[in-house]
Amino acid sequence: MSASIQAKRSVIALDCPDAEALADFYARLLGWRVHSSGDYPDWVDVLPPGDGDGAMAIACQQIENYRAPDWPEGPVPQQEHLDFYVDSIADAAPLAEAAGATRHPHQPSEDGMFMVFLDPVGHPFCLCQE
Repeated sequence: MSASIQAKRSVIALDCPDAEALADFYARLLGWRVHSSGDYPDWVDVLPPGDGDGAMAIACQQIENYRAPDWPEGPVPQQEHLDFYVDSIADAAPLAEAAGATRHPHQPSEDGMFMVFLDPVGHPFCLCQE
C-alpha cells in the first residue's frame, strides 16, 4: 500500500467507571485540559495545551461494569498501557502520586529506566527515562 491516512489527531481511549473523574486525573498528571461535550456525556477528552491539532489526546469512555486490568497476571489482562517520557523519574514519581496515581507493587525494570503506576481506575502506565 503506497498511501496512508492523514490523521488530524490521534486518541487513546480508556474505558472507566467515571469518565469525568479519570479525565480530571490525567489532566492533573500531565498539565493538560479537559474537554467534554453535552452530546456525549460518557466521553471526555484530555487535550494537550494549545489547539491540539495533530496532537495526541487521551479520551475517557465511561462504561457499565468496568473491570480494572490485573497486571502483570490475572483474569482481566492488560489491554494497553501509556508510557510518559520524563526528564527524571525521581522528580516525576511524587507528582504522579500527588495527582492520584499509585505505584504498582510489581516493578520489572532492572535498570530503573521505567516505573509502573496505576491510574485511579487501575490502568497501568509508566514513567520512562531514556
